[in-house]
Amino acid sequence: MTLSSMTGFARLSESWENYHWTWEIKSVNGRNLDVRCRTPQGLDAVEQMARKTLKDNIARGSVNINLQMNRDTDGTSFKVNQEMLDALVEIATTTAMNNHLPQPSLDALMGVRDVIQYVEAEEDEATLKARDAALKTSFAAALSAFKLSRDTEGAAMQEVLTGLLDEIERLVKQADSLTQQMPDLIRKRYLDKVNALLDDKTGIDPDRIAQEVVLLATKADIKEEIDRLYAHIEAARSHIDADGQIGRKLDFLTQEFNREANTLCSKASDIRLTDIGLSLKTTIDQFREQVQNIE
Repeated sequence: MTLSSMTGFARLSESWENYHWTWEIKSVNGRNLDVRCRTPQGLDAVEQMARKTLKDNIARGSVNINLQMNRDTDGTSFKVNQEMLDALVEIATTTAMNNHLPQPSLDALMGVRDVIQYVEAEEDEATLKARDAALKTSFAAALSAFKLSRDTEGAAMQEVLTGLLDEIERLVKQADSLTQQMPDLIRKRYLDKVNALLDDKTGIDPDRIAQEVVLLATKADIKEEIDRLYAHIEAARSHIDADGQIGRKLDFLTQEFNREANTLCSKASDIRLTDIGLSLKTTIDQFREQVQNIE
């Protein structure tokens, strides 16, 4: 199973009859699904279709859908906004007289925005329905390209996550191996401290030493943390190879990884184990950063 990234992009331009349009879909990571859609005025039904279709196919991410469309000018007429033009003439004439300036030309006034307005010929209902159907088909193609872009990035991220899990497992095995040596290391360290304080070593009670070693070893025992880390690694590998949206599950496991790594560091009684714990936390943080972008 290929993972899906929450980052994706697609752009598709098509034409139908005298209409030309471009669909653009892009997304970034987000905790939930947030869809923003912009379409030209009068295409409310098309916008609703795009929103619903995307929500049926995408589970998480902040997604922007944009539709740009224009129509060939055949059948288009123009009209003058006479009310606006009259107002401009009056203002321009008064201003010119009051300031002893030349009268503005008609060309200048006609060039003001919205004085000349485009009036598109109305389409019949059958034509509009056919156009909207073409827009729907076009959006489906754009959405397929968008999903492919997310899957392509997800496949690359899957390799990265697998590599990071391999590194986490390697560090856990190192910690596990070192933990098995801890009782002997603690016993030697305890004896060294006692011998440094006592000149007469014959007075040391072996049973008392054994009791102290057991107590110190128990406090430093990280067997449970190691076992849980192994279990979390197995669960993470299982999720990565599973179907569906696994971003939230991996995010939860990352929190569990961090919890066990923190406990391991706090219990560490050997500098080598501390170094392993710090390396483990660094790798887990890299894993977390990648997981934030998984759907």
